[in-house]
Amino acid sequence: MKNTILAILFCAIFQLGFSQNYVPSIKNNTELSYVCKLHGQTRSLTLLTKMEKDTLVFNLETRGVKSSIIISQKALKNGNALSFNQGEFSPVLALKPNETFFMISRLAYQDLVKTKKFIYNNTTYVLDEKTDNANVILDGKTIDAYHVLAQIDKTEMWIIKNPDFPLICKITENPLGINFTLVKIVDK
Repeated sequence: MKNTILAILFCAIFQLGFSQNYVPSIKNNTELSYVCKLHGQTRSLTLLTKMEKDTLVFNLETRGVKSSIIISQKALKNGNALSFNQGEFSPVLALKPNETFFMISRLAYQDLVKTKKFIYNNTTYVLDEKTDNANVILDGKTIDAYHVLAQIDKTEMWIIKNPDFPLICKITENPLGINFTLVKIVDK
């Protein structure tokens, strides 16, 4: 009887711990809310996803600035550069064929999973296996994410473990002065 009670208690604790980590689903009309630290200023930023056949569009809104950031299918698959444009320069911005926005490409994600590193913006990011992913919490749950460290500076990134949509949920210590944290996801 004592062993049965211990087994049930162990299963309950395991299930509670397991259910705390999750991978948010990102689909068409998902609204992503971030808190951004930009050169010493704090602002909120909202991205609404629009998935089309050839592209992914993030409709961006921050401090009265509205812009549509267009990521090509080629960049989603094989991109190797992250755009930090905040929509100030154009109401519609088509990124370069190698640029993504608030996410890494599927190829970079595959490299991270297979080799525990990937290269983006000519910087090698290596999986940090020493710390857990408890630094990103959304709606009281720990996001299941990879924590990576840049090899040439102090930049840290947390990338959601989603091979189809490897969203960056947090960046810190970015030498460009642009750091952000995902704070809310809502399906519209």
